[in-house]
Amino acid sequence: MDYALIMAGGGGTRLWPLSRRQAPKQQLPLVEARSMFHVTVERLYPLIPAQRIFVVTNAEAARVLQQQVPALPPENYILEPSAKDSGPAAALGLVHIVHHDPEATVAILPADHHISNVSAFLEALRAAQQVAREGYIVTLGIQPTSPATGFGYIERGERLGVVNGLTVYRAVRFKEKPSLEIAQQYLADGLHVWNSGMFILTCATGLAEFERQHPAFAQALHTLRAHIGTPHYAEALARAWDVAPRLSLDYAIMEGAQRMAVIPVEIGWSDIGNWDALLAVLPKDRDGNALSGDVLALDTHGALVRGSDRLIVTLGLHDVIIVDTPDALLVCARDRAADLKRVVDQLRALGREEVL
Repeated sequence: MDYALIMAGGGGTRLWPLSRRQAPKQQLPLVEARSMFHVTVERLYPLIPAQRIFVVTNAEAARVLQQQVPALPPENYILEPSAKDSGPAAALGLVHIVHHDPEATVAILPADHHISNVSAFLEALRAAQQVAREGYIVTLGIQPTSPATGFGYIERGERLGVVNGLTVYRAVRFKEKPSLEIAQQYLADGLHVWNSGMFILTCATGLAEFERQHPAFAQALHTLRAHIGTPHYAEALARAWDVAPRLSLDYAIMEGAQRMAVIPVEIGWSDIGNWDALLAVLPKDRDGNALSGDVLALDTHGALVRGSDRLIVTLGLHDVIIVDTPDALLVCARDRAADLKRVVDQLRALGREEVL
């Protein structure tokens, strides 16, 4: 793989109250002692050196991430003027990378995913790079293990071949988060994989799709590329951001791309989208609890308890999430963990910005 582009601008609201606007989940040590961003970068080192790992984020987050991973060159942080979702962010990153290397192949990766089988992940990236060089945008599809309703799905079509022992399929269509009934059908038919949000492509292919699907934005990006490293860069970036679509990368180009391929993989993946997903990947005691901090758990089963600076005692609890921070305490049923964004939205509506 030539380059990586790590998307590190997300908010992680479903991991409130630990994940906040000033310290989103990718900056936090949720699974390991290092932050999720730090782990994301270091798992790439056998394949991509630090000099070729770029990061798209905002200026405030960049200062924190630079401290966490000083090996990344400061100039490899590409700053968004404002949050406009992952589509414009990815396009901005591709413009900078193609400025360095017009022939570059890039892996676009979220900063906040957990991957337990790193060697299988790197092999999948190697295979995807070969397919991407044939003009495809390649996504890594996660073999579903349950009829999950919290993920998008990708339907695979005809087999395109086998690369490095991995079967490559044409991606027929992207599908949004389904109902449980539809998800059960997807699991049963064997033709659907979870959308991991990881994409491998050449810069030329990706920018060509932006040009085809969002021509005004693409023209502004072309002008921006000419001004990288000049005094006119900030002005050109502002003009490009004015016409940038506020769309995720999936919606911006992937769903309408002309040549999409998917490689189903088993890499021990989780997007750590909420507290219940985090509990699934954490080490647990014999009662299925993941406890951190000063915690005494009695007759407690299937709980995630994360303390701060005081003792937490649980008695007779089952399948709960408890997260204690200095200014907010969350107590949540595990089966409601996916609804936590509602809490954040309600707090925002109440003007409780101090806890967001």
